[in-house]
Amino acid sequence: MEVDQEQLLRTVTRVVTTLREADVPFALAGGCAVYARGGPASDHDVDIFVTEADAPVARKALIAAGMRAADPPEDWLVKVYDGDCLVDVIFRPNQRPVTADLLARCEEMRVGPTSAPVLPATDVMVDKLLVLGPHRCDFTPLLPIARALREQVDWHRAARETAGSPYARAFLRLLTDLGVKGGDSDAEPG
Repeated sequence: MEVDQEQLLRTVTRVVTTLREADVPFALAGGCAVYARGGPASDHDVDIFVTEADAPVARKALIAAGMRAADPPEDWLVKVYDGDCLVDVIFRPNQRPVTADLLARCEEMRVGPTSAPVLPATDVMVDKLLVLGPHRCDFTPLLPIARALREQVDWHRAARETAGSPYARAFLRLLTDLGVKGGDSDAEPG
């Protein structure tokens, strides 16, 4: 569901404030992280990374702040709604656990009217590449993200961490061919 950009930023502010008050370590991820780092604005949800141990605490705090719970069928996240705006509280993206180390690498950045810890660009790109698969293979939304974040991404690390995905390898090769990133050596895991 598409959400108004102002509503999305209001939700980001509410989530950030609530999780800070609850002392839950977190990071903005997904489209909101892309936006904070200078990429295209997200138009559908707010993604937050927390550790698995902190996911129930985050959910409880967000519900206590007036958000409504949703019970997802997936076992790697919890969901809440702030009005019509979906908030995904993710603790195991692409079968990779969110760790305290990952959260510690985040950078405090301005996001609309607030500031929040934001996932590093390389981790954002890795996460987005690992979503690609036989039933989700549209490179179109990834191209503007890669272009916007290209100088912030460690492409060698992204290639290493996604080497098992033929879809990620194909996208990284496309970026090389389009001149979005450097030559073939950038796309080779090493």
